[in-house]
Amino acid sequence: MRIVEVVADRKHAKTLTGMARFYGAEDHWWAGEGPDGRIAIRMVVPDEKRQALIDSLQDVFKADARARIVVQSLDAILTRDGPVKQEAEDRRAKTVTATREELYTQIAKGAQLDSNYLVLTFLSTLVAAIGLVEDNVAVVIGAMVIAPLLGPNIALAFATSLGDTELTWQAFKTSGAGLALALIISIAIAFFAPVGLDSQEILSRTNVDLGGVVLGLASGAAAVLSLTTGLSTTMVGVMVAVAILPPTAAMGMMLGDGRWEAAIGAALLLTVNVVCVLLAAKLVFLFKGVKPRSWTERNRAKQSMAIYISLWALLLAILVAVILIRPTGWHMP
Repeated sequence: MRIVEVVADRKHAKTLTGMARFYGAEDHWWAGEGPDGRIAIRMVVPDEKRQALIDSLQDVFKADARARIVVQSLDAILTRDGPVKQEAEDRRAKTVTATREELYTQIAKGAQLDSNYLVLTFLSTLVAAIGLVEDNVAVVIGAMVIAPLLGPNIALAFATSLGDTELTWQAFKTSGAGLALALIISIAIAFFAPVGLDSQEILSRTNVDLGGVVLGLASGAAAVLSLTTGLSTTMVGVMVAVAILPPTAAMGMMLGDGRWEAAIGAALLLTVNVVCVLLAAKLVFLFKGVKPRSWTERNRAKQSMAIYISLWALLLAILVAVILIRPTGWHMP
């Protein structure tokens, strides 16, 4: 459950009280009138009703520049008889606990192309390269934890689900910049530093099989499930980094060392996993019913959803065919 707070002119008091009751708010209460003549109502709203309530509130106040709708987290409800039991876990598993607006706010942060993103990408690539060269699994895992590549990929799938062109382009730029930076750094490491590239950790990232396809699909699906159901994103971030960052670093180092066939194998692994992550994320968004508010936006998003799912599915089919028919030994130096 969350607290939905609406700040609006007093004339809306009766309407808001009726909406709180209609949408099954567990409780609602009013704050005092402010100096600007606005009052605030707070509603404790179940997860499965919150999106419908927020959509209706936006319809009511679409022409009111003074109105504000705020969604706040709710850790516990205490009464005289003790804490109030919130909804059961089985009901949480069947619904999107975060509204479209909450998801947008959270996911859009991961698509920001700023100095923090670039610094984290730089550091995680260095750590990944060291782990790969030294055949140190623990160090590679450390790179996976700090890698920021999860955000823009999930944002890209989310933006196309809503038909949001601006967020789509922003996510695409951020994802491309991160991958390009990681690739340039890893090429430079292999080209300028005398490092060995025959460790098992590197060679394992220059080959791809159907297991890599499953890993990418699972990573994308788990990432979106964690966002929409409020589960911990720690393991999901690790899974997606497993699918994206290490093969990028391996490809760059193989290119820097002139091992073209091995670089092609790593590039194939990277491409497969990026496509899998995007396809799985879009399918989960579709399954969870994440869509725009208005009919016009929904119609546009439905068309873009069909196009993108078809595109990613076709690309995945082509990549799987390449995996099955490619010459053995592509991954060998």
